[in-house]
Amino acid sequence: MKTKKNALGRGLSAILESPDTDITSKDISGDFVVGAIANISIDKIKTNPFQPRTEFEELSLAELTQSIKEQGIIQPVTVRKTGYDEYQLISGERRLRASKLAGLTEIPAYIRVANDEQMLEMALIENIHRADLNAIEISLSYQRLMDECNVSISILADRVGQDRSTITNYIRLLKLPPEIQIAIRDKQISMGHARALISLPEVEDQLNILREIIDRGLSVREVEKWVRELNSPPDKKEKKEKDILPESYVNVRKNLSHKLATKIDISRNRKGKGHISINFNSDYEFDRIISLLQ
Repeated sequence: MKTKKNALGRGLSAILESPDTDITSKDISGDFVVGAIANISIDKIKTNPFQPRTEFEELSLAELTQSIKEQGIIQPVTVRKTGYDEYQLISGERRLRASKLAGLTEIPAYIRVANDEQMLEMALIENIHRADLNAIEISLSYQRLMDECNVSISILADRVGQDRSTITNYIRLLKLPPEIQIAIRDKQISMGHARALISLPEVEDQLNILREIIDRGLSVREVEKWVRELNSPPDKKEKKEKDILPESYVNVRKNLSHKLATKIDISRNRKGKGHISINFNSDYEFDRIISLLQ
């Protein structure tokens, strides 16, 4: 039986459980020791430069602000100590922002020691599991963690408690054109739509379908069907039957081409319907051919 992965991931668990992240001997002089939960002045907390979230919905932030005004902070933020009474936010930026809007001057915080790589990992995992990042923010965060911390998809998947295929699907979104990434970010299309569009080799086809999704509200299933049709090669048997011309047609094509001194194309389906195409390369050649036909 397959065991369920830890939602926090082994990487974060190791950070939180390691003595290097919470022993008091790591403390940098100040009012509070590392490992403590204490009320810290908001103006002493610097924001996290590794914060993967780039957008905070105003309505959601307003609701959290009102909740804090009425009930206070239920879950402390997490900070690392960087100097004498100086702290840097690891996770909980929504709570910190909402607390400022609520007029608080202090906020409960769990004090830790973490290096930059650990801060990025902790901020990423805390946001993925708790703060509803959009798919592009998650994708960028995964890519950044892989690039800056030099970890493979397998290691990353283990650390954040996700399947490798899930991580791969997120990272593939970054290969899409900017217009589609923006549509994902703005929730104009779903990740299901995006995954279908990724399999199209031509950017023009991707953007055409994007416009149709937005204008007509196409479902994921409709988009997947459309993509399959574009990716499906034409039926070889049918094409072969259409390309076969009776011998008399072949002779006519040869004679016309010789008489008009240009390339002639003749197509005919099984019911006897078709068309004749006469090629020309200039206005002069067009006039020449017309004069021969009259």
